[in-house]
Amino acid sequence: MTLETLYTKALDHTPLSREEAYRLYDEAPLEKLCAVADTLRRRTVPDPEVVTWQIDRNVNITNVCISGCRFCNFHCKPHQQELHFITSREEYYQKIEETFRFGGDQLLLQGGLHPDLGIDFYEELFRDLKEHYPTLRLNALGAPEISHIARISGLTTRQTLERLHRAGLDTLPGAGAEILDSEVRRRLSPAKPSVEEWLKVMHEAHELDIPTTATMMYGHIETPHQRIDHLLTLRDLQATKPASARGFTAFIPWIFRSSGTALEKQGIQTRFSPLEYLRLIAMSRIVLHNIPNIQASWLTVGKQTAQVALHSGANDMGSIMIEEHVVSSAGADNRFTAEGIQQAIREAGFTPRLRDQLYRYR
Repeated sequence: MTLETLYTKALDHTPLSREEAYRLYDEAPLEKLCAVADTLRRRTVPDPEVVTWQIDRNVNITNVCISGCRFCNFHCKPHQQELHFITSREEYYQKIEETFRFGGDQLLLQGGLHPDLGIDFYEELFRDLKEHYPTLRLNALGAPEISHIARISGLTTRQTLERLHRAGLDTLPGAGAEILDSEVRRRLSPAKPSVEEWLKVMHEAHELDIPTTATMMYGHIETPHQRIDHLLTLRDLQATKPASARGFTAFIPWIFRSSGTALEKQGIQTRFSPLEYLRLIAMSRIVLHNIPNIQASWLTVGKQTAQVALHSGANDMGSIMIEEHVVSSAGADNRFTAEGIQQAIREAGFTPRLRDQLYRYR
C-alpha cells in the first residue's frame, strides 16, 4: 500500500491497521503528515479558525506516594514523614477563590497513592468543596488513584467511581498512562496499577458517562512504535464507549522531563526534538479519529513548537496552569498568562476561545 493510499484512508476516517500506522510514522514526510492532520482537524472541530484554551489550577492533594515512579521527583515515600503534606481545607479555599478571581472554574486535583487515604477521605473532600463552591468543577484523580483507592477501601473500581461521582467528581484526567505497555510500565513505575487496570478504570468511567481525557508521556525508555501502539490502544478503547457517552474528550501528549529524576540518574535524559513532537501530534490526529480534541502541551514543549502544532493537528492550547508542580519539578519551566496564551494563539493565525473541561466555549 502506498503512502498516498494511506493518506486517503486517514482522510476518510478509516481506522489504520498497526502496520499502516507504523509505516506512516516511519516513512511519511513530516510536511505531508502535518498537512493531512491539519485537514482532519478542520473537518473534525466545530470551528476550524478557533483554538481553545482554559484556566484551571493543578492542586496536589498529597505528595505521599507508594508507586515509585522513576520519572517523578515530586513525591515522597511514606517513611519520609518530615516531607509529607496533605493539603488542608483552608488551603483549598484560598486556592479556589484565587482561581475564581483569575476567571477559572475548575481544579485539577491530583496526588500520590497515599497508603492511608481511602474512599471516605476523598468523598468528604469532594463534598466539602462542592458545598462551599457549588459552581466549582472537579477534574480529579486519575485511573491509578482510582485503582489504589478501591484496593485499600475494599471496593471495586466501578463502586469507587460511582461514589466519587456522587460526591462531586465531574471528570477524570488521563494521568498515569505514561506509555500503555506493560514492560515499559514495569520499568517506569514498578508499584503503579497495571496498564490493564488503567484501561479498565477508563472504560468503566465511560460506561458511567464520566468524561475523561487521555495522555501520553513519551521520550524516555519507550520505542517509537510503542508510542503508536499507545495511540491504537486509546482509539480501540474509545470505540467501546456507549454511544451516548463522551468518553475521551481529548488527547494530550507531553515530553518526558528528566531533571532530578531517578531515570536521569540512570542516564536517561530529556531528548526533545520539535520535529519529533510535531510528527507525534500529527499521528495523534490521524490515528485518534474518534477523539475530537488534540492538545498542544506548551508547558513541556514551549510556545513556538506549540504554535506549529496548531497547524499539525492540534486544536487546543491547554490551560494557563495557575499552579503546577509535578512536571515543573522535573524541568518544565514554560509559563503563560491569560493574555500571553491568547496572544500566542493569535500569532499562530487563530481566534482564541476560553473553554471548560468539556470543550464548551465559556
